[in-house]
Amino acid sequence: MRGGATLDCAIVGGGPAGLTAAIYLARFRRRVTIFDAGSSRAEQIPLSHNHAGFPDGIEGPVLLARMRAQAERYGAVIERAEVAEVRRAAEGFVLGVDGVERVARTVLFATGVFNLRPPIDEAAHDAALAAGRLRYCPVCDAHEVIDQRIAVLGASSHGVDEALFMRSYSPDVTLLTLDDCELHEGDRDNLVKAGVEAIASPAVSFVFDAESVRVTLADGRALDFATLYPALGTQPNNDLINALGLMLSGDDCVLTDKHQRLGMRGLYAAGDVVSGLDQISVAMGQAAVAATTIHNDLREIDDQAAD
Repeated sequence: MRGGATLDCAIVGGGPAGLTAAIYLARFRRRVTIFDAGSSRAEQIPLSHNHAGFPDGIEGPVLLARMRAQAERYGAVIERAEVAEVRRAAEGFVLGVDGVERVARTVLFATGVFNLRPPIDEAAHDAALAAGRLRYCPVCDAHEVIDQRIAVLGASSHGVDEALFMRSYSPDVTLLTLDDCELHEGDRDNLVKAGVEAIASPAVSFVFDAESVRVTLADGRALDFATLYPALGTQPNNDLINALGLMLSGDDCVLTDKHQRLGMRGLYAAGDVVSGLDQISVAMGQAAVAATTIHNDLREIDDQAAD
C-alpha cells in the first residue's frame, strides 16, 4: 500500500545531518520528510563543548530538539519510523516504512554509525556516559579530561592511535585490551616513546561510580581511572545502502562525490555514514552541500521536463 504524496526528498535519519538537510530543503520550498528511527548518537552526548556558538556547551538532546523545531517551522515533516527498504522505481524511489510504501524523487541517507561497545550492562553504560566516566570521542571532549588518569580500551592500531592522541592531554594514559593480542613492534615503540603504558592482560570487568571507573584484569589486578575511552571502532548503519549495491569504503562507510552524491542518480549521503571525520560540524556541512545539490538537481530535471 502506498501512502502520502510524492516527496521531493526522503531523509533517512534524524541526527544533525538529516535535520540540517531538512532545514535547507524546507527553506528551498521542497516537500521533505525525515524518517527518524531515534538512534542518533547525538542523543547520547551529555554536553558538547566544541560545537561552535555554544561556549558553555550544549546537550545533544537539546541540540536535536532545537533543530527539529527549526525544520518543522519551515514545513519539514518528521516521522518517528524506521525505513526497512529503499528501492529504485519509475517515480524515483520507494521506501518501505512501517508497512507502507512512500515515494520520493530523491533520498538522502543520514543514517550514521553506532559505537562498538565494551561488555557493560546497558543501564551502567548509559549512566557512565552521562557522568563522563565513559567517553567515545577524543576529538570532541579530550579537553575535558586534561591531566586526568585515562584508559583507552582497544589494542588495535586504532586504539594505539587514540592512546597517542590522548597523550597530548594527559601524562597518565594506559592502553587496555579486551583480548589477548600482540602489538605491532612499531606500535609498541611509539607507545614507549610517548610514555603510554600498554597492559597485555585483558580487561574482564568495568565498575563505574561517581568519581572513577575500576577495571579488573584477567590477571586479577584492579586499576582505577578517571575515564575510559573505548576505541573499538564503529559500525556504519549501511544496510539500506548495501542493498542498493553502492560502493563502500574500507571502513564500510559510503563514498560520495564532492556534492554528496552517491553512485546512483537521486541518492545522496551526509554525516557519519560517509567516510571521513565523525563530527557534528562536518555532518552539518555535508548536509548543507547535499541539500543544495538535491534542490539544484531537481531544478535541472524539472527544467528539462518543461522543454
